[in-house]
Amino acid sequence: MSSLTPREIVSELDKYVIGQNEAKRMVAIAMRNRWRRQRLEPELREEIAPKNIIMMGPTGVGKTEIARRLAKLSKSPFHKVEATKFTEVGYVGRDVESMIRDLMEIGIAMVRAEEREKVRVRAEGAAEDRLLDLLLPGAAPASGGYSFTPRPDPAAPRLPPAQDTTREKFRQMWREGKLDDRYVELEVTTQGEGGMSIMAIPGMEDMGNQVQDMIGRMFPSRKKLRKMKIKDAFDTLVQEESDKLIDMDKVQDIARERVEQTGIIFLDEIDKIASRQDHGGPDVSREGVQRDLLPVVEGCVVNTKYGMIRTDHILFIAAGAFHYSKPSDLIPELQGRFPLRVELSALGQEEFYRILTEPQNALTVQYSALLGTEGLTLSFTDDSLREIAATAQKINEETENIGARRLYTIMEKLLSELSFEASDKGGQQVVVDGEYVRSQLSAIVENRDLSRYIL
Repeated sequence: MSSLTPREIVSELDKYVIGQNEAKRMVAIAMRNRWRRQRLEPELREEIAPKNIIMMGPTGVGKTEIARRLAKLSKSPFHKVEATKFTEVGYVGRDVESMIRDLMEIGIAMVRAEEREKVRVRAEGAAEDRLLDLLLPGAAPASGGYSFTPRPDPAAPRLPPAQDTTREKFRQMWREGKLDDRYVELEVTTQGEGGMSIMAIPGMEDMGNQVQDMIGRMFPSRKKLRKMKIKDAFDTLVQEESDKLIDMDKVQDIARERVEQTGIIFLDEIDKIASRQDHGGPDVSREGVQRDLLPVVEGCVVNTKYGMIRTDHILFIAAGAFHYSKPSDLIPELQGRFPLRVELSALGQEEFYRILTEPQNALTVQYSALLGTEGLTLSFTDDSLREIAATAQKINEETENIGARRLYTIMEKLLSELSFEASDKGGQQVVVDGEYVRSQLSAIVENRDLSRYIL
């Protein structure tokens, strides 16, 4: 778990998300509270439940981006899911408990990657010996084992001097990269070939996956020879050797503990399942979805193929635009499980300008890097960025307000001609100024009907 302080978390989020300081502070406190809870006595630790959050705000203001960046900072299992994918039991759709199973899969993948990194040196040594066996068939040590220590074991059987010298020469050539483009035949394990395929019934994908896993254990995996470059073969061998060195039971135990104690689920579009009393409609399952979500958010036990997972201490962050509904339209029991609420403000011209200039992954940086691959040097003047920001605000006011996503459409339209001709302008420098922006966008901006379709 990340040990960043709330101030440090906000500072990291500031590098990618402009504004929304209240929302950043709230998620930062929630993350720090996870760290604080782990340092309490076990009796008190069990009593402290996470304070779930609802983020309200129009589209394109940073709700999902805050959650996505928080996932990287937290170093915790994190899963983003749309509430609209779920339906009440009895209707075609996904079971709400599937998000816990997905979170567990993410946790397993995270821990497995960490364990692979721990054994990587040993795995690379063993893979190197197996690679030399492929290059020099019949020249493997008589013991059949793979040694990866630089000093030979005196007690181990030795190759004849000539073969030993040849093997070490090949080892040196491989380490110098002289064999990367040569091909070898490698026996690889194939999955799903020659086996049975289970067609999952809509709404029962999890059951289909479990049946598929059961059949996979009943029928052994098939192996076949595949010709590949030595460099690719080495990567495959490293992965195989890593899996041999990893204790999967330990991986599952660590992942289960991490998911239960530090897992985060970002529940997007929660406003779409809020049913207004004065608004009828064909979607009769919305309130049913809320009732299905309730026990998972309150705390229950979910059965997964890795064992039973408790959801009592998983943090749920919900988000929605709430244009046509409000949090009070959720059923009272569910409202009580999301005690913290924060409203994200709409973005204006100044925020758009900051989005174009401050973040490390700003659109201007992205486009400059993309066109730089063609040998074209692209730069933006300050007045051009302010013109783009003003245009984004104007279009958002006159049409649908889609927040910062408007910048994507404007930048793509602005640079479409330059992107098309970039391959013919290698070595040139192009400066985008305010006049260039106005000349490219003026016709569309002034024609309101046209801007609805293009921008």
